[in-house]
Amino acid sequence: MAEADKGAGAVQDGAATPRVSIKAQYVRDASFENIAVRSGDGRMDVKPEIQVAVNLDAKKRSASLYEVILKVTGTARAGEETMFVVEVEYAGLFELTGVPEAQVHPYLLIECPRLLFPFARRIVADLTRDGGYPPLMLDLVDFAALYRAEIERRRAAEAAKAETAGNA
Repeated sequence: MAEADKGAGAVQDGAATPRVSIKAQYVRDASFENIAVRSGDGRMDVKPEIQVAVNLDAKKRSASLYEVILKVTGTARAGEETMFVVEVEYAGLFELTGVPEAQVHPYLLIECPRLLFPFARRIVADLTRDGGYPPLMLDLVDFAALYRAEIERRRAAEAAKAETAGNA
C-alpha cells in the first residue's frame, strides 16, 4: 500500500481515501430581538409557543474548500404576540479531499451540519438566556432526513414542472 501526503489521506489502489478537515468554524451572524420587553408588554412570565426553523447552505470556495452555513431561527409567541426572535448563522470551512463527486453534496448537507449543530445550539441557548428567558434548548436535528425530504421536494417540483410544460 502506497502512502500519500498526510493532508491528502492514504492512497489505496490508486484512489485517495476520503478525508475531511474543518479549517474554521464561526458565527456569521447572530441576533436576538426581545420584542415583548421592547414593546413594553413585559409578558416574559408567559410560556410561549416556540417555532424553530433550520436552513442549510453550502458554497464552494476553492477546488477542495467549502463553506457550510447552518441557519437557525427561533420565534416565540404568546397568542398573537411575538415575544422574541433569535437567529443564528453558524458556519464552517471544510476541506474535502478524495471524496467521490457523487458524495460531496450529501456530505456537505448532512455530515458537516451535524458537526456544526452543537455549537449553534449552545449559541441559541445563550442568546435566549441572556435575553431574559429560559435557554432555548434545540432538539436534535436529523440532517439525513432533512436532506432526503429536500431531494424529494425537488423531484416533485421537477415532475410538476414537466407535467405543466407537457400540458401547455
